Amino acid sequence: MGRKKSSHVHSAPCDDDSNMYSQDSKPKRIYQLWPGNNKFYCGGRLVFGPDASSLLLTTAMIGAPAITFSIRMAFMIGKRYPLFHTLVLMGSILLTVLDFTFLFLTSSRDPGIIPRNKDAPEGEGLDKITQSSEWVNNKLGSTKLPRTKDVLVNGYTVKVKFCDTCLLYRPPRASHCSICNNCVQRFDHHCPWVGQCIALRNYPYFICFISTSTLLCLYVFVFSWVSILEAHGKMLLMIITDDAIFIVLIVYCFVIVWFVGGLTVFHLYLICTNQTTYENFRYRYDKKENPYGKGLFKNLYELFFARIPPPVINFRDWAAEEPDVEVGSIASELDRAFGPRGDHKHDMDMENGDWKTGKGGLILQTLDYDINKNNNKIEETVKKKDGIAETTNTAFDVRSR
Repeated sequence: MGRKKSSHVHSAPCDDDSNMYSQDSKPKRIYQLWPGNNKFYCGGRLVFGPDASSLLLTTAMIGAPAITFSIRMAFMIGKRYPLFHTLVLMGSILLTVLDFTFLFLTSSRDPGIIPRNKDAPEGEGLDKITQSSEWVNNKLGSTKLPRTKDVLVNGYTVKVKFCDTCLLYRPPRASHCSICNNCVQRFDHHCPWVGQCIALRNYPYFICFISTSTLLCLYVFVFSWVSILEAHGKMLLMIITDDAIFIVLIVYCFVIVWFVGGLTVFHLYLICTNQTTYENFRYRYDKKENPYGKGLFKNLYELFFARIPPPVINFRDWAAEEPDVEVGSIASELDRAFGPRGDHKHDMDMENGDWKTGKGGLILQTLDYDINKNNNKIEETVKKKDGIAETTNTAFDVRSR
């Protein structure tokens, strides 16, 4: 996933430079140049968050007790009640496979990333200028952008904010995730356990994941107790000694079920009221009118039965070929300043509103230097030719005399 991009301009490149330029200008796909913090695998087909490594911990916390319980059930099939323990074993395997499937679908899907703008939209009015808006205004010259815009949603006026990073007005219910560095549609929250934003396109799978995790915890908890109570006539100490594995599973599931079970109940409440976690904590729609509420049955239908929209960005598409420097392009200046598309970093200073680098200046300065250098060479060549012409004319005059 190389993100190197040529940033040098030469007035007369040699063969080696032209070969290097042809290699750097090799067509790349969008995921290879994407400035966000996502991790892409399988040629851009799988989109993970920057903290995808947390999936290892989540997988271990689910898989270790589930596999241990299944192995214990498999050993008990030959001892007593083979049909009963076989059915319990099949149920635990089914729930475990479903849990891992929903976990993978939640963490590896594009949650609804919104494409970035290369240039900010034209100003539509003035608003109170903040430090952020002044930065955008300086980049755009005389253009001034309001911080917020009013949008009509279901008869209600909703304010949408301008994103300085993506250079766009966020759609209603969208927000910018500081961890993934993307604006995301219907943003709910960034879940560290799955290492991904939970938003429009993976929220149904997230609900299925936490619900299945709750069912798996309850399943292991209940049937561990049932297996222990099968030993009639034994002392409690003997039961604990003989079935220590079940005791550990009971304690573990009792602790975990409060977390995943509480999370499941909370999100079921959000689904019934058509809220996101971000909206619930920020706007408190449970205490005022919710512009997105459609009633209980329509809210449930919207999540569980409505079709998941396709991604706005196809990360496997070929990126459009564009010049390195585009006058008036904020994105290109950010790329050169902070290097999101490349491995090279430049030390930048801001003096009197002009960007200057510690490595030879910007490309425009390099162009001026090359032009002046070429002009000096041309002037020297002309002077030499004039000198030769004057010498020739002098010799011709002497011979004529």
